[in-house]
Amino acid sequence: MTAPYGPEVGFPIELRLMISNTLRIFFLAIALFLAITPSFAVETCSRIAVINYQEVLVDTNSTEKGEGLRYHLEKDPVAKSYLDKYQEGTQIHWENAVMGTLGTGLMIGGILAQDDSTSRTPMLIGGATIMIINFLVAKTFENSNEENLNKAIEEYNKRNLPKIYFNPGQSSRKDRDNGVSFLLNKTWTF
Repeated sequence: MTAPYGPEVGFPIELRLMISNTLRIFFLAIALFLAITPSFAVETCSRIAVINYQEVLVDTNSTEKGEGLRYHLEKDPVAKSYLDKYQEGTQIHWENAVMGTLGTGLMIGGILAQDDSTSRTPMLIGGATIMIINFLVAKTFENSNEENLNKAIEEYNKRNLPKIYFNPGQSSRKDRDNGVSFLLNKTWTF
């Protein structure tokens, strides 16, 4: 007598489908991560401003972004206020941490749930959805916060010398808006 699920019989079709779907989601997530990761490295490692024909690192350390421009921007109170607002926006937000933990918990709970459980699929889909939405919202806030740094530099350049030339990657906003973007962006015009 043979076991109903042995090597000669194979895995049950439900298990094969579940493994297949799980692997597809896993490889899709890995591919998305690998596609996005190089853009993060370029953004954070090469942020250089030119002041008086000298290159200055914008982010001197990993904890305070924009700190390399503080010496110049603090000469102008408006520019300094935008820089302070920018640095406050770069801090870790507890809401993002809670949402990421909740999404991860749902995903792990869905993976560990029994195969015949009715809550398995909703937990997997809900966890993945929460994590994706959390990522998009965090990237949206990060992108909108970068405008504070740009405003700080613009305000400084209006009233002070030497001028700060800062180009975080694109030559103009028009070029940025024509590319593919993985964040929520809304431009208001009146």
